[in-house]
Amino acid sequence: MKVVLVHGFQDNGTVMGKLASHLAEQGHECLVPTLDPHDARDGLPMMALQLHGLLEEQLASGERFALVGFSMGALIARYYLQELGGHQRADAFFSISGPHEGTWAAYLHSSEGVNQMRPGSTFLHDLKTSSQLLESLPITSYWTPFDLIVIPAESSRWSMGEEVCIPTMLHHWMISDSRLMKDISSRLNKIASK
Repeated sequence: MKVVLVHGFQDNGTVMGKLASHLAEQGHECLVPTLDPHDARDGLPMMALQLHGLLEEQLASGERFALVGFSMGALIARYYLQELGGHQRADAFFSISGPHEGTWAAYLHSSEGVNQMRPGSTFLHDLKTSSQLLESLPITSYWTPFDLIVIPAESSRWSMGEEVCIPTMLHHWMISDSRLMKDISSRLNKIASK
C-alpha cells in the first residue's frame, strides 16, 4: 500500500529513509516529502497545507494511503487529517514521538510552528477539540520514556488508538528502531491484506 512519511523539526525527508526502505522491502510504496521551511517559521498549518498539495499532486484522485508522522510531523499529519479532510482518504495513522500535549523544549525556539508545540497552545487545543474525526481511523502512537526532545516524554502518549512504548534512548533513534519498524510493517501488512 501507499505510505506517506512526514519528517520532524529541522529535518527533511531523508531522515525517514531507513524506515521508508524497510517498508519498501515489505512491498509498500513510500512517499517521503520534504516540507519547507524546516524550522516551521510559517506555522504547522502551512506545512500541513503543503503536505496536502503534495499528496494531491502525487496520488491519484481518491487513492488511499497510510500516514506516518515523526515528532513535529505527527502534528502536521494530524492537522492534515483533522482540518484538511485527510481522514477521509487515510487507512491508518502512525504517530512516532509526536508532542501531542506539547513539549517544554519548544520554549528554546521562537518560530511560529515551534510556538504551536508549546504545552497549552491554541493549536494543540484545537487539535484536541477536533480529534473525534479520527475515531474510526486505525491509530498507533509510539513513544519512549527516555525522550529528551518531547518534554515531558509522556506528552507523546496519546489516548487515541493504540499506544506502544518503544524504550529507545534518543528521540531521533525512534524512526530507525528495529522494533518500531517491524511493528509498523506488521500493522500495514494486515491493513493491506483486508
